[in-house]
Amino acid sequence: MPREPRQFSIGAIYHVINRGVNRAAIFSSAQDYSRFILGLELFNSNEHINIWQALFRGGAGTDLAQLLKDSRLKKRAPIVELMAFVLMPNHYHLVIREVAEDGISLFMKKLGGYSLYYNKRHDRVGPLFQSRYKALEQMGDIQLSNLFAYVHTNPVELIEPGWKDEFKVRNPQKTIEYLNQYPWSSYQDYLGTGRYKYTTNRSFFLKYFSNKNGCKRNVEDWIKFKAGQNTPVSGTR
Repeated sequence: MPREPRQFSIGAIYHVINRGVNRAAIFSSAQDYSRFILGLELFNSNEHINIWQALFRGGAGTDLAQLLKDSRLKKRAPIVELMAFVLMPNHYHLVIREVAEDGISLFMKKLGGYSLYYNKRHDRVGPLFQSRYKALEQMGDIQLSNLFAYVHTNPVELIEPGWKDEFKVRNPQKTIEYLNQYPWSSYQDYLGTGRYKYTTNRSFFLKYFSNKNGCKRNVEDWIKFKAGQNTPVSGTR
């Protein structure tokens, strides 16, 4: 039987998650991460963008840099508000607000083309993701504050395995420095040092936390709390 279509509400914010089948990698190289982030930017419109042609077929007018430049000059109306993201070796997290009817559904359908890219590049067959993406509506100040910290601290797992289960960060300063340099998330853009300023709309969280220093404090307070150095600030876990 066909699956029931998802129901999204205009103005609502969702935490979108998916992971590789059997928890296998979905990003195996810097190019893979970059290709997915490219899709996050280019697919956020009703316009059809052919990244596949630019990557694999070549030819006149298919240079990726030119594709990005042309897209930005057009200032296309977005179909979603992508507020934050993090890519991990075998999964991803997105924070998305629905701003157009069926915007999230269309956006995620377009992102699904990443599976074709990955299979072709890595000479594999079969499903890349374990299932349909999950989309969890976020409501209330505490949940939104927690979500910002949760998404942007996901990479801690790469240097402190099991920290989520143990609820313990052993080296908070090293962890904070690592997050400040982790290239595959929107966190650096919130700090003003990132490369993906066209990919996300950061106005909501920058206002929510007052400024970029508030965003940084939200993440660092959570790391320090996990390290037993302080109690969580109001609005964090």
